[in-house]
Amino acid sequence: MEKVLEKILHLKENKQKAIAILIDPDNLSRELLIQQVELAKINSVDFFFIGGSMITEDCLEETLDYIKSNCRIPAVIFPGSVHQVSNKADAILFLSLISGRNPDLLIGNHVLSAPTIKKSGIEVIPTGYMIIDGGKPTAASYVSNSFPLPNDKPKIAAVTALAGEMLGLRLNFLDAGSGAVKKVSREMIQATAEGTTNPLIVGGGIKTAEGAKEAWDSGATIVVIGNAIETDPNIIREVSKIKLNENNCIIGSKIS
Repeated sequence: MEKVLEKILHLKENKQKAIAILIDPDNLSRELLIQQVELAKINSVDFFFIGGSMITEDCLEETLDYIKSNCRIPAVIFPGSVHQVSNKADAILFLSLISGRNPDLLIGNHVLSAPTIKKSGIEVIPTGYMIIDGGKPTAASYVSNSFPLPNDKPKIAAVTALAGEMLGLRLNFLDAGSGAVKKVSREMIQATAEGTTNPLIVGGGIKTAEGAKEAWDSGATIVVIGNAIETDPNIIREVSKIKLNENNCIIGSKIS
């Protein structure tokens, strides 16, 4: 299988759009997991991001088992703790919480988890992770003991991402959090995308196909859809249609 980071860099280089479905093993029943995998397979989903701020039921392995047994879509761990590591995944986002000042999430937890991750043999993708104010407190902010970046201060996000890029991080991730009332602003996405060269992931609060298109048009390479699928499975079909249309237009313009 193509390396996950290589695939993302290829998407960025060719100005292609991508979709990731966020799966929290604690909050997903077996029936919903089956439904989401089937939706992903028929709607051109590019990645699964698996993880959560608090996994209490230890369903990570079971979730990865099902995904890997039933489709070829890359399964990427989106960890919320040092315990969320598995050699069944294709890759792990090695998150550095650059929006906060909690040393444990800048380097401390990385030191603890590094030996386990190396032993697992999975691909490691250094990622600058930024929590953005989504209009209400989130589990990520609570667990990380950090304040989110103000949604109306795009330059702060842009220079934070730039600093992370200069430190050698390979991806930038703007996240308003699970169940966000408001998504990451267009201005913040645009400022971050224009001020950096890394591929940009945007998630949290994207509840409509129009919201996904806005994120892509503003400079995101990957949009992450989470809770919205549980309440409206059709959203992934609508987002996929937009992605395929935009990607075909990009390919068509290159050919012409």
